[in-house]
Amino acid sequence: MPGPDDIAEASLAAARAWIGTPFHHGASLRGVGCDCLGLIRGVWRDVYGLEPEPSPVYGRKWHLAGRERLLEGLRRHLMEIPIEHARSADVLCFRAREGGFARHAGIMSAADRMIHAYERAPLCEVHLTDWWWERAVGAFRFPYSADTNACCGIRAISR
Repeated sequence: MPGPDDIAEASLAAARAWIGTPFHHGASLRGVGCDCLGLIRGVWRDVYGLEPEPSPVYGRKWHLAGRERLLEGLRRHLMEIPIEHARSADVLCFRAREGGFARHAGIMSAADRMIHAYERAPLCEVHLTDWWWERAVGAFRFPYSADTNACCGIRAISR
């Protein structure tokens, strides 16, 4: 059974493979289009196989729904960790402004970098500046055990 380092390595390799994918709201197809949630969904599929639940339909203003939908979804399927413990291959979730809902996420690629998707640009790797850290409201790790995510088995990872 793969361990935490195997899953982190596979997750980061999968995220890097998405770099250059054009932005397309609500999509999750490597090389064709994705948004920030689409990247996380795509990495999940690359590492584990099927997604743990159907993708929700969400409009561009989904964050106005009156609840923390992005954080809720991440908490259902990833392991929440303290932000200060986040490392390469972990998912960071951001709130654009104080009092607003979390509405953006990316995958850490190094202690000072992340891979993410945003409008008008292809998926890319950027520096995690103070601006990002000040807006981080959650950190999550991809699960490494079928017990952590009973909804689907973990696909074997080849080296």
